[in-house]
Amino acid sequence: MNKEKEILFEARKLCKNFGPTVALDHVDLTVYRGEIRGLIGENGSGKSTITSIAAGILPATGGDMYFGGKPHRPASMLEGQKAGFGMIVQEMGTISGITIAQNIFLGNEYMFKKHGLVSKKAMYEAAGKALAAIGFTDCDPSQFIDTLDMQDRKLVEIARVMYNQPEVLVVDETTTALSQKGRSIIYKIMQQMKAEGKAVLFISHDLEETMEHCDALTVLRDGKLIATVEKQQFEEKLIKKYMVGREIGEHYYREDTVCSYDEQVVIKAENVTTGHGLTQNVSFELHKGEILGIGGLSHCGMHELGRAVFGAEPVLTGSITYAPSGEVITTPHIAMKYEMGYVSKNRDMEALVLTASVRDNIVGAGFDKVHSGCFILPGREKAYVQKQIDTLSIKCASMNQQVKFLSGGNKQKVVFGKWVGRQSKILILDCPTRGVDIGVKAAMYELMESMKKEGCSILMISEELTELIGMCDRLLILKDGQLVRELKRGPSLTENEVIEYML
Repeated sequence: MNKEKEILFEARKLCKNFGPTVALDHVDLTVYRGEIRGLIGENGSGKSTITSIAAGILPATGGDMYFGGKPHRPASMLEGQKAGFGMIVQEMGTISGITIAQNIFLGNEYMFKKHGLVSKKAMYEAAGKALAAIGFTDCDPSQFIDTLDMQDRKLVEIARVMYNQPEVLVVDETTTALSQKGRSIIYKIMQQMKAEGKAVLFISHDLEETMEHCDALTVLRDGKLIATVEKQQFEEKLIKKYMVGREIGEHYYREDTVCSYDEQVVIKAENVTTGHGLTQNVSFELHKGEILGIGGLSHCGMHELGRAVFGAEPVLTGSITYAPSGEVITTPHIAMKYEMGYVSKNRDMEALVLTASVRDNIVGAGFDKVHSGCFILPGREKAYVQKQIDTLSIKCASMNQQVKFLSGGNKQKVVFGKWVGRQSKILILDCPTRGVDIGVKAAMYELMESMKKEGCSILMISEELTELIGMCDRLLILKDGQLVRELKRGPSLTENEVIEYML
């Protein structure tokens, strides 16, 4: 069937090295018009690398590319864009401090110049049309981008990319940052691209999602092409084996179905209303040795609540207390004093310093563990960091490698390393498995279960119902900022039951 289709993009023997690290090893990829091609593989397999080279973000070390039958080697993202590539990146792709309209037309303001001045009115009108074209009409283009949450900022980014009418759209782990409404928008765009004879390169760690929306899947592992699977050959167990090189069990959540934890309360929230008003009069207790889940739809307030528990979000009314001491948690400094750690949903913006090394990021939360008096002890620091690299199997060239060059899953492991390294007894995990592959997910779930058995307490906020049901002792459902239901772990708890209380 593919022989009858027109090739739109082709990569031949594509290679990419980052110093001694081989990110792509002679990879071939052929993408046809009217196709949604999924790229799947574990973190660090090369998915984002090959699309970044095609879009002009990264230069190739070797190999050739062809776009529309002509040689393709863009020297910048702008050149890639002019050639017909549009890329929605995995992490934040908008710029703070400017308006929504300015984000959409960044670098193209000349389009609205009249007599040497930029017509803001014309720019706002054009931005409104760009947003409406993708179905996002819940904002004013003249607003500063900072007034939007992470999910809506991603929709602005999508509008910017689609305004240029790309021939090939790269969707790199975008759906994990979107609400159901946002996902519906991106799925509709993908189908529209396919119907128009264009193409989509779709990267997602959600295998069910890729199998539903893609026409073919290309599997990468450790920078090598492993297999290309056509729609009629999709079979979950086989694809997982291609991805990780081994059999993956059907169940990697907790095997027990019993709600179990100590009676001792470690965190007590009483009538909490957060500073942005998204959480209203919420009360709950987190016990020693408990995994307490918080779930809900977009804008339900669960992410703000997690930040408030760590002292990073102002509390207007009510209080959050470290129960054993009775001290109210109002700052991250107080939270850390009581051995608390926080893994943010917004990894690159809040949890990591991308231009710093793996070592500096891990030790950033643990200076008190590696210093003596006013001095950091190099030997102690190195051992401290290396222990986390080994324990969490962080793939990096060395502990001095900049974090920005790591895959999404390895970045997340570095974040975990910050808090596990200082032996945190209470962890607030906000979407801890967002943008990581099944192998990394399994390792994180295993770590969480191990910490629970050691008497640690975990507050897990997630948009994935399967992991909330699979990992938590109790599950709190938020709706419109209010706590509407508490559900206990048990063999009969289903996604349908949870969703019933969310809607």
